[in-house]
Amino acid sequence: MLRVVIIGYGEMFTNLIAGTLDANCEIAGVLRGEMIKYNSFIRKLKDIFLPSLDYNYIQSYNLKELHTRSINSKELKKQLLKLSPDIILVGSWAERISKEIYDIPRIATINAHPSLLPKYRGPNPYFWVIRNQEQTTGVSFHLVDEDYDTGAILAQEEIKIYPSDTGKTLKERTVLTARGVVCELLKDLSEDIIIPLTQAEEKSTYYSHPCDLELDFRKSAEENYALIRAIHPWGEAYFYNDDTCLAVIAQGSEILDNNTKFTEPKSITGVNIKNKTLDVLCSDNKILRMHVEHIKKYDRPFTRNYLKREIIIGSVIV
Repeated sequence: MLRVVIIGYGEMFTNLIAGTLDANCEIAGVLRGEMIKYNSFIRKLKDIFLPSLDYNYIQSYNLKELHTRSINSKELKKQLLKLSPDIILVGSWAERISKEIYDIPRIATINAHPSLLPKYRGPNPYFWVIRNQEQTTGVSFHLVDEDYDTGAILAQEEIKIYPSDTGKTLKERTVLTARGVVCELLKDLSEDIIIPLTQAEEKSTYYSHPCDLELDFRKSAEENYALIRAIHPWGEAYFYNDDTCLAVIAQGSEILDNNTKFTEPKSITGVNIKNKTLDVLCSDNKILRMHVEHIKKYDRPFTRNYLKREIIIGSVIV
């Protein structure tokens, strides 16, 4: 039976735990991101009064928790050497892992990355694949080496991206897929030798954190709608009308055919004050219906009042 240590946070972390248990492997220990994010006093208070999904998941399976303030600390190295794991699994982690740590397990340290590597290396592929209007993405399990997301690939599975997907829904499907893939990978590693596949550097792409969230109605409705969906739930796309900044909510936004008399991109073709939707014509002669709110949270109760006072059908967004 393989002894596995699991490191990470969020849904990928908990699904790696589930997949490891599905494979009937022994979880020798877990390290959750909150150990790094909070000092011990704040973390203990949070675990009592506002426990995270990660903490509850760990407690429900009575898993041994590792304690450290950095994944590369001597403290963690001692704990890992004592546990003598066969495999370390990583599911979401911000720190670069040192060779001194990733060389500890008998077999390998393996990272779960939510894209079809070598494409979309970096911290948030969920956002970028939707923004770039890709048709497919995937999950890759690869060996950890000196750089981010560059190690040889052990397993991959493709995932379809649907036109209605947001970053949230795509992430939910990806981590569930990762659970099944890691289960099969661990079974294979316990029985067979897997030959790692070196990534093709000439095909690699890297994207950093989400940025450039301002909508541009001189582009197509599809491009703008992709941005609206991609950033949910981590943030909101936005646009300016005169000096007023309006955030766009993914739920309630959609693309419509242009059955109006308007032909100029950026024209306001409709408004629904009750539903807080604003229709704007884009460059592809499609209408982008947007669920809008004031960008500032404390102004949001006044959004309907703004739409009633300031929005004129036929005017152009400036």
